[in-house]
Amino acid sequence: MLKLYNTLTRKKEAFKPIRDGYVGLYTCGPTVYDYAHIGNFRAYIASDVLKKYLLYKGLKVKHVMNLTDVDDKTIAKSQKENIPIKQLTDKYIKAFFKDLKALNISEADIFPRATEHIKEMVELVKKLLAINIAYKSEDGIYYDIKKFKGYGKLSHFKIGKLKTGARIRADLYEKHEARDFALWKFWTKEDGNVFWKTEIGKGRPGWHIECSAMSMKYLGEHFDIHTGGTDLIFPHHENEIAQSEVATGKKFVNFWIHNEWLLVEGKKMSKSLGNYYTLRDLLKKRYNARAIRYLLITTHYRQQLNFTFKGLEAAKQAIKRLDEFMLKLQRTKKGENEAKIKKLIERIKEDFEKALDDDLDITKALASLFVFVREINKAMDKNKLSEENARKIHNLMLKFNSVLGLGLDKVQKIRIPEKIKKLMKEREEARKKKNFKKADKIREQIKKEGYIIEDTLDGPQIKEI
Repeated sequence: MLKLYNTLTRKKEAFKPIRDGYVGLYTCGPTVYDYAHIGNFRAYIASDVLKKYLLYKGLKVKHVMNLTDVDDKTIAKSQKENIPIKQLTDKYIKAFFKDLKALNISEADIFPRATEHIKEMVELVKKLLAINIAYKSEDGIYYDIKKFKGYGKLSHFKIGKLKTGARIRADLYEKHEARDFALWKFWTKEDGNVFWKTEIGKGRPGWHIECSAMSMKYLGEHFDIHTGGTDLIFPHHENEIAQSEVATGKKFVNFWIHNEWLLVEGKKMSKSLGNYYTLRDLLKKRYNARAIRYLLITTHYRQQLNFTFKGLEAAKQAIKRLDEFMLKLQRTKKGENEAKIKKLIERIKEDFEKALDDDLDITKALASLFVFVREINKAMDKNKLSEENARKIHNLMLKFNSVLGLGLDKVQKIRIPEKIKKLMKEREEARKKKNFKKADKIREQIKKEGYIIEDTLDGPQIKEI
């Protein structure tokens, strides 16, 4: 049975969907005022692995990821660039989808934009006003956190630290501050032409109300899983709970899943330190997106991940090993049908699933997988793997890949150019005549063309450099 660490209870719990066979999953998505950085993608990949494993286990998943296309940052950036806010956000939404594809992150079923759900947000604010937990002030409509007895249950924040009557208008604020937060911000000159004329006033939504309104619209008032980085626990997710549960009288979410921070070379990622990277930055440095994904999944999601370029090189080599293994399986045509192979197949499936059932322990799952690869490689080298078992293992690797998302399904036999085939034939003829000097010369010629020849029990095999 799958067990997940629930931030709400601070312990691992057996996951049971509200509805049999169906999971409602909400992921806090990007604020689209800039390109997403690798820390953001660690969070999205953690959510992606969870989603993929739920699907692996035969569950249906309805996945929603919001796009925050109006807030303080988007307004400020659009004004700085002197362009309409939609022009700015459309640009970065397009870039975000391109990045998702590059990292093999499955797209959500629904990507609701905040600006397209103002009606739902206004209705939610009206409910909160009607039950007297929200109030109007000179600059907006605020949520009175003292009136919600459950405030702090997710973050374990002590309500006693609240400054009486203190309010916060900004979308972001320090974690040590617990203040009444803005549900709706009345228009000011700083907002320019970004506003909506509504029953509750001319203005725009606060950040927190967006996720409550959109998640409940598409997943219902009570759903299974909400994911995000640990930086969102307080105040964002705490405020989502406060808004939603008071408005509906129901528990908002069963499982809160949060991933830890990403460091770069042991330090917090920061533009001032020069260690701030978007996916685009790394691709420009000619790093492979598959290796980047691999590095981002190798550390358990609840542990800090230290992103290093040495680690990225190691990830590249790990992907190369897996690719070579997949190709080798496809080339296997003859070999013994050893009984122990069946046991190895059964064991790796059990180990892989046991690791992921334990709060998505992908580190342990990958360790078991590479032990399995090493053992099967030994069997192939000794001609101890039948074509039938090679096919079974290949299909099992593809099934594991449906969770890992490492692109192993794209690894196919190399299409060898006719020129290279001719050189290989000439080399084999030279070897048969024991003209090894000529054979070595041809091998070097083939290498210059971008290919390497390996001599195996099944004959010469070729792969790209």
